[in-house]
Amino acid sequence: MILQSLWQSLEASSVGVYIAELSWAFPTIESIHVIALVTVIGTIAVMDLRLLGAASRDTAVTLMSRDTLPFTWGAFVLAAITGSLLFVSKATSYAHNPYFIAKMICMAFAGINMAIFHSSTWKTVTQWDSDCAIPLGGKIAASLSLFFWVLVVFFGRAIGFTLGIYG
Repeated sequence: MILQSLWQSLEASSVGVYIAELSWAFPTIESIHVIALVTVIGTIAVMDLRLLGAASRDTAVTLMSRDTLPFTWGAFVLAAITGSLLFVSKATSYAHNPYFIAKMICMAFAGINMAIFHSSTWKTVTQWDSDCAIPLGGKIAASLSLFFWVLVVFFGRAIGFTLGIYG
């Protein structure tokens, strides 16, 4: 009940009403959100494919990480801001939508996967940085990452088709 009140308050806020009522606001924010998310997933996929040995095998993993990471984090921040704005405009609908919930769970799992990778396998990167033989932990992390981010896209796309059906 408390959360329901929170969602309603967010929707009734000046920001929520502004985004929901202006004909151009929601589609503009959504377009920026999609572009940011594509950038996040694209840069992560480049890194994951390198860890899987499927692309850029001649590039050191640390060099690729250094080149892609600023774009990944910048785009992630932009996607989080725009996603939050979209959420505020239809908080009640989003909060009850199982596809939205699944998207958030997959993003959390992707973050946990990244944290585990960086706190374990990445610590030995100097030993395998330029090798084609990536440790099993790196390959598992890359596979899980691709899996979770593909699901984020799938569930995110499903949200648009199911808004208003739930809740």
